[in-house]
Amino acid sequence: MLLYGDYHTHTQYSRFNHGKGTVLENASVAADKGLRQIAITDHGFNHEVFGIKRKQIPQLQEDILNAREVTGVDILLGVESNIISLDGTIDIKEEDYEFLDILLMGYHKLVHTNSMKDKALLCWSNNFSKIFGASQERKNRNTTAFLKTLDKYPIDIITHLNYGFDTDTLAVAKMAKQKGVYVELNGKRICFTDEEIDIMAAEGVKFILDSDAHAPSRVGEVNLGMNIVYKHGIPLSQVVNIDKLPKFHKKKGG
Repeated sequence: MLLYGDYHTHTQYSRFNHGKGTVLENASVAADKGLRQIAITDHGFNHEVFGIKRKQIPQLQEDILNAREVTGVDILLGVESNIISLDGTIDIKEEDYEFLDILLMGYHKLVHTNSMKDKALLCWSNNFSKIFGASQERKNRNTTAFLKTLDKYPIDIITHLNYGFDTDTLAVAKMAKQKGVYVELNGKRICFTDEEIDIMAAEGVKFILDSDAHAPSRVGEVNLGMNIVYKHGIPLSQVVNIDKLPKFHKKKGG
């Protein structure tokens, strides 16, 4: 079995040393590990601390062109966007689609939201969930926000689903399948129960193995997700970057 690509990697454009390496360093490691394709997916524009700035996009594009030429690795320009509103809004504008090859979406704690209500019910409520305990109301609210996002945007990958943001996993996964969105098996953390994984696999959900690398050395490190595939007997036809290149909404693989 061959891992063709890693579609969740960060660089120094995830600011304040959150991402450790350059585009070229990520691509060089990918080439050394035999990957044909990677995506540079730094934190979205509304991340309060680590988000890439829109004014940095032209330089990122230049870095990608250079790294492609040097390494021979196909490099996609993406962003790990943030959900910023209960109505499913993310921090992507219409004009951003001009430069995006791939669009990831996940929940992050420190984001600029659309309103104080969104800050309270999306961020604070989830950030302090361990203090307040489990809440079906909060879980339903999170799930509804995610479903609205999947319905409104051409999302390619849901990153680290349920990490810090509990949802009805099956409801989100079913919508993802309907919309052609891949559910990530994250190389750093898996936030699903065994039962949830088995149910998603039985439903025919498409998975993607990603490293979520924040340092070049981690690019292509997907053992955690691969172990899930082996353990649960997930058909390789449902893992879109094993032995093939995945297809994305704006850029076709292969």
